[in-house]
Amino acid sequence: MKQGKSKKSYFLLNLVLLLLSYIYAPSPVQAQYRPETDLQELFRDVQLLPVFPDSKTFADCVPLQEPAFILQAYREQRQRPSFDLKAFVLEHFLLPTQPSSNFTTDTSLPVTAHIRRLWPVLTRMPDDGGGSLLPLPHAYVVPGGRFQEIYYWDSFFTMLGLQVSGEKALIQHMVDNFTHLIHTTGHIPNGNRSYYLSRSQPPFFALMLHLLTQELGRDVLLKYAPALRREYAFWMNGAEQLTSANPMHRRVVLLPDGSILNRYWDDQPAPRPESYKEDVHIAQESGRDHEEVYRHIRAAAESGWDFSSRWFADKQNLSTIHTTDILPVDLNSLLFHMELTLAEMAELERDPAEARLFRQKAKARRKAILQHMWHDGDGFFYDYDFVKGTTTNIPTLAAVFPLYFCMAKRRQAAAVAGRLRNDFLKAGGLATTLVHTDQQWDAPNGWAPLQWMSIQALRNYGHEDLARTIATRWITLGTQVHENTGKMVEKYNVENLELEAGGGEYPNQDGFGWTNGVFLKLITLYPELRPVTEKEPVLMQDH
Repeated sequence: MKQGKSKKSYFLLNLVLLLLSYIYAPSPVQAQYRPETDLQELFRDVQLLPVFPDSKTFADCVPLQEPAFILQAYREQRQRPSFDLKAFVLEHFLLPTQPSSNFTTDTSLPVTAHIRRLWPVLTRMPDDGGGSLLPLPHAYVVPGGRFQEIYYWDSFFTMLGLQVSGEKALIQHMVDNFTHLIHTTGHIPNGNRSYYLSRSQPPFFALMLHLLTQELGRDVLLKYAPALRREYAFWMNGAEQLTSANPMHRRVVLLPDGSILNRYWDDQPAPRPESYKEDVHIAQESGRDHEEVYRHIRAAAESGWDFSSRWFADKQNLSTIHTTDILPVDLNSLLFHMELTLAEMAELERDPAEARLFRQKAKARRKAILQHMWHDGDGFFYDYDFVKGTTTNIPTLAAVFPLYFCMAKRRQAAAVAGRLRNDFLKAGGLATTLVHTDQQWDAPNGWAPLQWMSIQALRNYGHEDLARTIATRWITLGTQVHENTGKMVEKYNVENLELEAGGGEYPNQDGFGWTNGVFLKLITLYPELRPVTEKEPVLMQDH
C-alpha cells in the first residue's frame, strides 16, 4: 500500500514539474527590445567593424527611436559615399554609462572602509529598464565596471558581504528580484538583459534563500518554495522524456546506467550579442560547424566560467570547446543542494511524500556524482565527458563543490585537500586551474567565489589550517592591491603578486561585487586577519 502511494506521488510530482517546464518559455518580457534581432544587419555591421572596442557597448545602447525606424534609416543611408557608421550610431542611440568604473578611495583607508563606500555606488534603484535592460521591481547590486546589470551567481557572493554590512533589506530585494525573473521569464537569466534570456548561470538561488533564512527565519523557505520549484523545472526540463534512444534534452542527460545528470546549455546557436565579434572569430578559426561552436560557447557562458580549459577538448584552445558534451561537477552539486532544499520546503509544507521524493532525487544524484565524477587514481573530482564516457581529467576548483555540500566521503575530502595544498595553493590564494592559457578562468588567475567555496568546503571536513592559509593569502593579496591602486577588482593573479590578472575578452574590471562580498565575509570568519587600522563596520541604512 505504501509503495502504491509513493508511485502515485512520484507521478503527480513529475507531472507538476513537467507542466512547469512548459510554462517557462513564453513571457511578456521576451518581447522586449533585442538588439541582435531587432537591428539585424545594423547590429552585425556595428559589431564586426567594430564601432566599439567592447562588443557589450552596442548591445547595451538604448535606441532613441523605434528599432524598425533606425534600421530602415540605416538601409537608406549606408550606401551614401559620406556615410559614417559610428556617427550614425551616436545619432540614433544613447551609449551606456559606467558610473562605478574607476571608483577609488584614499588608499590610507582600510580596504573594508573602501568596500562599505562602494555598496551605494554599485546599488541600482528599480526602474522601467531601457534598451536591452530588463526592469526589476527592487533595488539591486551590480558587479561594477562594464557589468551594469544584476548577475545571477555573482549576487550570492555579493550577498555574503551585504549580510556583514547589515544590509538585510537589500538582500531581500535581490532575492525578490530573482523571484520576479523566475515568474516572468521561467528561470533566472544570466543577467537582467534581454540578450541573456536564453541562458542562466550556476543555480545559487537555493543558497540565497538559506542565507536569507539566517536573517528572517525558516518561513523564507515557505514563501519562496513556488519560485524554487519553477527554477528546478527549468533545469530539469525534458527529464521525463529521456530514453536510451534520445538520452539528451537541453540541460538533462540520461546515462547508460539510468542516472540523470545536468549540463550547461543555451537555446540559441548564434554569436552572443555582448561578445559578437569574438564569437564569430572563434567559429571561423575552429573549422567546425559554426552553430555547434556557438552553442558550446554560450553553454560555457551559462557556467560562469567563460572561458576555461575545462571546456576545451585539447585543454588549451577555445576553438576546441565542447561544453555541452560535459556534465559539470559544480552544476550537479548545486542541483543536489537544490533538491535537498525542495525536500526541506516540502517538509515545512507538511507534505512528507514530496519531501521523500526530493530526498530520493538528491540521493540518486549524489550516487551518480560519486560514481562518475570521482577519479580514485587521482583522488580528485572531475567533470564527466558523457560522449566519451569518462572523466575529463582536467583539474579545476570545481572539485570543491561536492565538499561544500558535504557529498564527499572523508577520504575523498582528504585527497582533494591534499591536491589543493600541493598543486593549487599559490602565494595569493588558490589558482582556478593548473593550466596556463589566455583565458580568464585558468591559471594564474584566482577568483573570489572559488576561494569562498574552497575555504568552506575544507572547513566542512575539518581541514581548518589549509582553509585559514587560503583565506590569509587571499585577504593579504586583496589588501595589497587596494593599497597600491585604491580598487577592488574582479580577479587576481595569485601566482605573481606583482602582476594583474588577465586573459579573456575584456580588461580586468574594478568594482567588484563578489570580491567585496567574499572579502568582508572572510574578515568576519577570521577576525584576526582584519587590518590593524580597521574600525568597527559602519552599517548602511536600509534601501
